[in-house]
Amino acid sequence: MAMMVFCSDCKRETEAILDTRQGDTICTECSLVLESHHIDESSEWRIFADSDDNGKYDRERVGSKQNLLLDQAILQTFASNPNPKKGGGGGPFVGSLNSLNQSNSDKGLTEGFKMIENMADNLGVVRTIKDGACEIFKNVEDNKSCRGRNLKATVAATLYIACKELKLSRTLKEISRVADGVAMKEISRAVEVIKKRMEVETGGVQPAELVRRFCSKLNMNYQAIKAVEEAVEAVENFDIRRNPKSILAAIIYMIDQVSGSARSFKEIAIVAEVAEGTVKGSYKDVAPLASKLIPKWYPQQVLV
Repeated sequence: MAMMVFCSDCKRETEAILDTRQGDTICTECSLVLESHHIDESSEWRIFADSDDNGKYDRERVGSKQNLLLDQAILQTFASNPNPKKGGGGGPFVGSLNSLNQSNSDKGLTEGFKMIENMADNLGVVRTIKDGACEIFKNVEDNKSCRGRNLKATVAATLYIACKELKLSRTLKEISRVADGVAMKEISRAVEVIKKRMEVETGGVQPAELVRRFCSKLNMNYQAIKAVEEAVEAVENFDIRRNPKSILAAIIYMIDQVSGSARSFKEIAIVAEVAEGTVKGSYKDVAPLASKLIPKWYPQQVLV
């Protein structure tokens, strides 16, 4: 790197170069070392890892942030191959060190936390839910509540419970989709085990918790969404023995008919993730209660 500096031997400004290896600033005309032990204060983008599939390198200069749920706060030491025959040379001491790391109690937690992070990102949920799922998973691991169960199913169950606790419920089908296809029955069993052993109350998914998400997917306006919310609240006073999602789908269809949007049963069934015939059956149960469920302000408001 060249620069103009004043040289005491040449008695004038001359071009100098910086030897980054030695840290010396050298005059190009008389070779005088003008400054030694130069400190480079810029970021040290030295990369030792291979590039990814896109030919890009990981430019992060630090590791993961500290996780207070981990006993060792994710600080670990890893040594090279302890087997001299395979290129290593650490001897038995290095082998022992690696064994200690591999048996570290945080290893299972770290793996579970990474799964939660990935599933939550694919599900599109907020950080609060991720943190809640991590706390539940930590308790599960500490109490060995799900020992012997599929790790992905356990992680998916903690995410399901965390969503439920914050009243931002996701269905088992949605959770199963981001859990690499782990069966919904397996996730449901893991949820039941965690509920019993950790005294977590979840209950079933209530229609009110799904209103805004389903209505948004159907591009319904604010007034229609508000009407659906009030109708869902009112339907709790009646004994309709149907799946919560099918009841919500039927109410959405009913509000849609009043507003004149007239979406088909099929469109609403796809969003609600239930069969078209199920929505039709629920609508037959809900329709007779229309006068008691649809807010009195809604038809007039729409027709204005």
